[in-house]
Amino acid sequence: MATDLAKFAKDNGIKYFMISFTDLFGGQRAKLVPARAIADMQEEGAGFAGFATWLDLTPAHPDMLAVPDPEAVIILPWNKEIAWVPGNCVMEGEDVAQAPRNVLRRLIAEAADEGMHVKTGIEAEFFLLTPAGDQISDEYDTAAKPCYDQQAFMRRLDVIREISDHMLELGWNPYQNDHEDANGQWEMNWDFDDALTTADKHSFFKFMTKCIAEKHGYRATFMPKPVEGLTGNGCHAHISVWDAPGNASKTNVFAMEPNDRSQTAELGLSEKGRHFLGGIMKHASALAAITNPTVNSYKRINAPRTMSGATWAPNTVTWTGNNRTHMVRVPGPGRFELRLPDGAVNPYLLQAVIIAAGLSGVRSQADPGKRHDIDMYADGHKVRGAPKLPLNMLDAMRAYNRDKELKAAMGEEFSAAYLKMKQQEWNDFTSYFSQWEKDNTLDI
Repeated sequence: MATDLAKFAKDNGIKYFMISFTDLFGGQRAKLVPARAIADMQEEGAGFAGFATWLDLTPAHPDMLAVPDPEAVIILPWNKEIAWVPGNCVMEGEDVAQAPRNVLRRLIAEAADEGMHVKTGIEAEFFLLTPAGDQISDEYDTAAKPCYDQQAFMRRLDVIREISDHMLELGWNPYQNDHEDANGQWEMNWDFDDALTTADKHSFFKFMTKCIAEKHGYRATFMPKPVEGLTGNGCHAHISVWDAPGNASKTNVFAMEPNDRSQTAELGLSEKGRHFLGGIMKHASALAAITNPTVNSYKRINAPRTMSGATWAPNTVTWTGNNRTHMVRVPGPGRFELRLPDGAVNPYLLQAVIIAAGLSGVRSQADPGKRHDIDMYADGHKVRGAPKLPLNMLDAMRAYNRDKELKAAMGEEFSAAYLKMKQQEWNDFTSYFSQWEKDNTLDI
C-alpha cells in the first residue's frame, strides 16, 4: 500500500513538501507545497510549465504535472519540517516520455520483464569552492598529491561530517568519505541499491551537498573540470544484476558460473555479466553523450596529465581487471565499475543508459572484446583497434545519433528531445567569443 503523504506529514511534523523533478540537463526543479495541500497533490501532481525548464516543450503545451512518488519521500535532515519527494512527470494523463525519471522507470520495467534487476552504487565527487566559484575554498589545500590529505580533511570536517551524519540518519549506510585527488575535492560513498533508488539518492545527495556547503559559506560543485590542471569530478558507477529487486534479491546474476572459461570468468563475472559488459563496450562512444553531458565534460576525459600525475579518467574504450586506468574495471566477483561518467551526469539518465546498453548486450550476446591489463596512461598507445572516446560534446552527440539501437532503447521521443536541446547548447557555446581566440588570432 502506497504511503499516504498527508498521514506521513502528520506523523512526522512535516509542514511542507518539495515536489521535485529533474529535467534533461540534470537541473532539479521543485515546488514547495504546504502539508495541508499534499493530499490533492499526491493524487493530481504539482503543476509546472515544462517550457520554463530544460525540456523540449513549448509555451503552448498544457501543464506538466509532477506526481510525487510517496515511496521515495525523504525528510530533510537539516530542516525536519520539510520533506523532499521526487515526482513522475505527466501531461494529459500520460507519462512525459522525455522526462528522465520516466525514461529510467520504463527501462527498469523492461529489464525486470527479462528477469534482471540492476543494482548500482555511485562514487560522487565534488569540489568545495568559494561562493563565487572562482577558487578552492581552503587556501592551504595546496599539496601536489592531496589525495587522502588528513589535515586538509580536518579543515573541512564540519561540512563532510555533517553530510555524512545526514546520510547515516537517512539509513543510506555511508561507508567512507575522503579528500580526493584534486585540491579542494571530496568523495563520499554509500551502499549500492536498486537503480531507481540510487538515482533518487544521487539526486538528493547533490541537493543536500550544495545546501550544506552554502550553510557553511562554501559552494559545492559537481562540474566535471572546475579547476584547470587538477583532476576532474568523476561519478563512477558500480554495476551488478540480481534475480529480484530490493531485499528480495537472492542471487547475483553477474556472479561467475561453474565451468565458465571466459576472460571475465577469471575475474568472477558470469556469461550474462560478460554480455552486459559487452553492451557497455559496444555503445561506449554514444554512451558518452549521456554520461558526459556538457562541453566541460571533455576537459576531463581528454585531459593532459594533472598536477597529481594522473587524470583518473579514461579516453579509450577498454576494459580490465582491478586497474583504474581503463574505462571499465572488474574489481571483484559479480560486478564491474564504469569509470566514464562525470559529476554533471543526470542521475536518472546515468542509470537509464547503463540499463539500455546492458540490455542491448545481453539480448545480442555481445562480446566485450579483449581485456587489457596494461597501464593505459603509460602504455595506451600500444593498444590497437580500441575506439577513442569522443573529443568533445558534438562528437558524442553525433555518436549517439548514429547509434540507432541505443537511441531506440532510450526512447525515440527522449532521444530526439535530448539531441535537440544539446545541439542548441552546443550552438550557444560555439557562438561565445573567448579570450583564447583573441590571444591566439588577434594579429593573424
